[in-house]
Amino acid sequence: MQPDIRKIVTYDEEVLVEGFRPADPPWRMFGVAAVVRNPWAGRYVEDLKPEIHAYGPVLGQLLTERMIALAGSGDAIEAYGKAAVVGLDGEIEHASGLIHTLRFGNFFREAVGAKSYLAFTNTRGPACAPIMVPLMDKNDTGRRSHYLTLQFSIPDAPRADEIVVVLGAATGGRPHHRIGDRYQDLKDLGHDLDNPAAV
Repeated sequence: MQPDIRKIVTYDEEVLVEGFRPADPPWRMFGVAAVVRNPWAGRYVEDLKPEIHAYGPVLGQLLTERMIALAGSGDAIEAYGKAAVVGLDGEIEHASGLIHTLRFGNFFREAVGAKSYLAFTNTRGPACAPIMVPLMDKNDTGRRSHYLTLQFSIPDAPRADEIVVVLGAATGGRPHHRIGDRYQDLKDLGHDLDNPAAV
C-alpha cells in the first residue's frame, strides 16, 4: 500500500527587510507539501492504522529529503514544524492520522538533530485553504524568537478527497526579535528555573 501522491509543492521565502530594517542575515522559511489522495474520504473507517503505518514512512522520508535539500543540511534548520489540511470529504482525524505518528515525524526530527517535538496544525478546508505551519526551535521550546508561522496555499488543493501533508522550517528566528524568552518571564514571576518541577 503506497500513498497516491498527485503533486508535490515547494514554498520558499527569504525576507531581506523586516521592521524597516535589513534582515542580516536574511530570514528564510520554507516548506514542502505532498498532495495525497485521502484513503478514508467520504466514509467512516474505524481502523486507520493500516494506512497510517503504510503512508507515514513514505511521506516522512520523501518530505524530509526535500526539506534537507532545500536547507543544504539538517544543521542549517533551526526551527521546524508540520501540518496537514484535509479536504471537505474527510475528517480532521484523517489529517491528524498522517502527521501524528512517529513513523512520519521521526524522519524530520532525526535529520535535523532535534530534541523538541514538532509543532503542528491539523485543519480542514477547500482548495486554496490557508496552510499554516507553526514552527519552533528544534532544541529549545522556550526560545520565542523561533515561534514562527509559515503560511501559503495551493490553488487546486486539497480537493475534497485529498489531504495536504506539510513539513516546514526556518534557518533562524525573527529578525530583530526583542520580546525575550519564556525563561525570563518565569524568572520574573519567581519560578526556580533550576528546579524543573517548580516550573
